[in-house]
Amino acid sequence: MSKRGFASDNYAGIHPDVLLAISEVNVGHQSAYGEDEVTREFQQLVKKLFGRNAVGFPVFNGTGANVVALQAAIPRWGAVIAAATSHLNLDEGGAPEKMGGIKLWNVEIPKGDGKLTPELIEPELIDFGFVHRSQQAAVSINNSSEYGTVYSLDEIKAISKQAKKHGLVTHMDGARLSNAAAALGLSFRQFTTDAGIDLVSLGGTKIGGMAAEAVIVTNANTELGKRLVNDLDYLRKTSMQLASKMRFISAQLIALYSGKNPLAIELATHANAMAGVLDKGLRKLSKGNTKRLSLPGKTQANAVFPVMDKKLAKKLQDKWHFYDWNQTIGQYRLMCAWDTTEEDIEQFLRDVSEGLN
Repeated sequence: MSKRGFASDNYAGIHPDVLLAISEVNVGHQSAYGEDEVTREFQQLVKKLFGRNAVGFPVFNGTGANVVALQAAIPRWGAVIAAATSHLNLDEGGAPEKMGGIKLWNVEIPKGDGKLTPELIEPELIDFGFVHRSQQAAVSINNSSEYGTVYSLDEIKAISKQAKKHGLVTHMDGARLSNAAAALGLSFRQFTTDAGIDLVSLGGTKIGGMAAEAVIVTNANTELGKRLVNDLDYLRKTSMQLASKMRFISAQLIALYSGKNPLAIELATHANAMAGVLDKGLRKLSKGNTKRLSLPGKTQANAVFPVMDKKLAKKLQDKWHFYDWNQTIGQYRLMCAWDTTEEDIEQFLRDVSEGLN
């Protein structure tokens, strides 16, 4: 049995209900490549979650979802405006550029909260029609962000309004969309479709699934939406994200997102709450020890980002899995998952306390 830790919500296993869903559809023959009854059921679920004009495209992983979505969003000469700290830029191995041919226009985030704002985007909205510059065609935001912060409804609407003013497509990287929804207390539709988001990468793997993600076109009835749906059909195949046995991906997403109280929200609420407990405990321990331990940012979803001295961090990493984050300031990431327990946090805090003494 490997040691538990706070490295990533990807470290957690598959939720039993998701495993059961996979088993239940593993009966008989079903048409391949999305022409199965399970994927048709998922399409109806997408409409309930994101609006009656929404269409979903199940894919294998989050990087694939982002690359396929943004390929559809922009022309070959187009660029995507994103935070320099975004998953697109830092954690996808260059896939958007190398595999998708997507120019990323990365914006530095001075506050260190991982969030774009209209004020940060505005200086990049220049040189439209200038042939020597890759043309800005989309804006992509993470919700929740790579720093565990959550875009409010007003913040999303402001970015969407600005993007539409300049003819840009809006994309939300929702690898942790459930954590954002749980933190906001809003339905998925309220802070995506209704807030002006055109494309969503819907995450399932980090919240209890196994290789289960999807690209959502929120308004397939518009001119833009019709083009996105048409292009995604082909791009998903050429990007090697079209599953032959798609029913097994769709079944997982149905298990996570169906019902009046979706399992994904329940699990995200738990993960967020555990991060809150961890944050509170670390802040208590940091009192009188601020040179060795501090928490400069807010914990809004399921990630905590303490700043620790190297001696304390090394002692903890000898026992626990967690990642270095911003080493210019000695910052680390502690990620809570759907299966994080209070006992995990209590033991970790005890180890922090011992390390500080």
